[in-house]
Amino acid sequence: MHKQVSPVLEKDRIISLDIMRGFAILGIFLVNMLSFHSPLLYLDPSRWWNSPADKATYAFIDIFFQASFYPLFSMLFGYGLVILSERAIEKGMRFGWLAARRLFLLLVIGITHAFLIWHGDILINYAIFGFIFLLFIKMSGKNMLLTGLLLYIIPNLLFALLFFVSILFVPAHELSIYDPAEAAASLEVYQNGSFMEITAQRVEDWSGVNNLSALPIMLASIFPLFLIGGGAAKLKWLEKPEEFRGFLNKIMIASMAAGLLFKLLPYLFKGNLALEFVQDIFGGPLLAIGYGAAIALSIKKKIVPKILLPLSYVGKLSLTNYLIQSIISTLIFYSYGLGFYGKVSAFMGTIIVMLIFALQVLVSRYWVTRYYYGPVEWLWRSFTYLKLPNWRRPAE
Repeated sequence: MHKQVSPVLEKDRIISLDIMRGFAILGIFLVNMLSFHSPLLYLDPSRWWNSPADKATYAFIDIFFQASFYPLFSMLFGYGLVILSERAIEKGMRFGWLAARRLFLLLVIGITHAFLIWHGDILINYAIFGFIFLLFIKMSGKNMLLTGLLLYIIPNLLFALLFFVSILFVPAHELSIYDPAEAAASLEVYQNGSFMEITAQRVEDWSGVNNLSALPIMLASIFPLFLIGGGAAKLKWLEKPEEFRGFLNKIMIASMAAGLLFKLLPYLFKGNLALEFVQDIFGGPLLAIGYGAAIALSIKKKIVPKILLPLSYVGKLSLTNYLIQSIISTLIFYSYGLGFYGKVSAFMGTIIVMLIFALQVLVSRYWVTRYYYGPVEWLWRSFTYLKLPNWRRPAE
C-alpha cells in the first residue's frame, strides 16, 4: 500500500510553484483548445462562432486566460532555472553543463511536439531563450528583475506605437491577420488529410508564427519574463510569502486591476490590431502576475487551501500533462483520430477541457502518491544529471 504524499510536505519543493504550474497548465489548455479544434490562426473568432454561448465563452477565455498563462509559465521557467542553479552550486556541480543538457533535451522534446503532434508548441522557444537566460544567471535579484522589466516594457511600447501608427495610414484589410482561404485549407487537411499531409500542415502553421519577422516580438514577449521570474526567485518571494505579504498584496491588486483594464480595451472600444496587441502584451502578463501573487498569498505557514491542492498534483507533472493534452486533443480532432476538427464549438471545446483536466487531476494525484516524478520529468531529470534518479516511492 502506498502512503498518501502531500506536496506540501515534500522536501525542497515550493508548494506555490506546483500550484501555479498546475493553474498555468489549465489556462494554457483552455486557450490552446480553440486551436486544437479550429483553424484559429487564420479565422476571425467573432464570425466563426455565432451562438451567444460561444461568444460568451470566447470572451471569457480572451479576457481572463488568453496571453496570461504562457507569461505565468515563462516566469515560472525563469524561477525554476534560478532554483536549479542555486541547488547545483550547493552540491558543487557545474551548472552551465547541467543547464545546457536540460535545455537541449527540452529543445528535442519541443521539436518532436511541434512537428509530430501539435504546431502550437512553446517548448522550442523556451529552450532557445533559456540558453540566452544563462548569460544573465549571475545577476543579482534586483538587477535581474529590473532588467527584465525594462526589456519587456520598452520594446513592447515601441511595437505598440508602431501598430497604432500603422492603423492610421494602412487600410484595415491590409493589416488583417485573418485569411479565410488558409482557414479553409487548414480545415480540409486536419479533417481529412493523411498523417504526412497533417505533418506538412503542422510545419506550415508553426513556421507562420515562428519565423524571423516574428522573432523580435517573440523575444520581447517571452525572454524578459524569464528574467522577472528569475529575479523573484533570487529575492525569495515565494519561499517567504509571509515576509513579503504586504508587498505581494499590493502587487496582486495593482496587477489585476491594470491587467483587466488592458484586457477589456477591445471590448470597450472598437477593436483593431493595435488594441488587441496592447490587450495581450500588457494585459496578459499583468494578470499573470496578479494570479501568481494571489496563489502565493493563499499559502499560509505550509497550509494549502483544499481548492488549490489538486492543481499542485498537475503542476508536479506539468511537462507530462502539457504533452498529454496535445496528444489527447489531436487524437480527438485530427483525421487519424476521431476526426472532429472544425466540428466543435468554443463552448463545447471548453467542456472537453474541463473533463480532460479533471481526469488529469485524478491521474496526477494517483501518480504522485506512487512516483517521485512524471514520466517526461523523470527522463528530463535523468538527462540533466546523467544518472537515473529514484522513481518509485517506497510502499508502506
